[in-house]
Amino acid sequence: MVSCVARHSARRSAHHSARRLVAFIPHASTPVLSFLTQHPRRAFAGIALISASMLAFGILYLQNVLGLHPCPMCIVQRECFIVLIVLSVLGAIFPKRGLQVVMAALGVLVCAFGAFTAARQSWLQWNPPEFATCGRDLYGMIESFPLQRVVPMIFRGSGDCSAIDWTLLGLTIANWAFIWFVIFGFVLLALLVRRRAA
Repeated sequence: MVSCVARHSARRSAHHSARRLVAFIPHASTPVLSFLTQHPRRAFAGIALISASMLAFGILYLQNVLGLHPCPMCIVQRECFIVLIVLSVLGAIFPKRGLQVVMAALGVLVCAFGAFTAARQSWLQWNPPEFATCGRDLYGMIESFPLQRVVPMIFRGSGDCSAIDWTLLGLTIANWAFIWFVIFGFVLLALLVRRRAA
């Protein structure tokens, strides 16, 4: 009973913290966006560096030190960050406007998909399924089922996807992933608009 109350309190705290932080982002981002759009290579490099740092923290500390194994939705978000790193590195290395426009456009799509996945997982954490199950490993699902069945299974979620195993400032890993995907998406969208207008 105490454990259930504690988990419910953690979900409520994470929910309120996420809403406050998301509401704060638009007010704080305007001057930063203005600076980044004037220096697109720095913006791409910053996105790659922050994404790589988060991946390293998740794999080296959360997974290998704390023993938190990623659920299917976590793996999808992780792979979105990996794709975002590749696109951002290409955008930072090559200064050609056309290439940067393509990298920014693809990056916006990756951020949108990553944010959707993180938002879905956050919703599951705030509204966990009545019967929690361990669920299948993502790669096990890919090996066992056709792709048209794997995708709905991932977003249906499982007990693992709804679990809150670690928080920072009251926010879960999925909450933080959603916030960063939104930030990166705004930056890349601003770069896309500015570079196309240039």
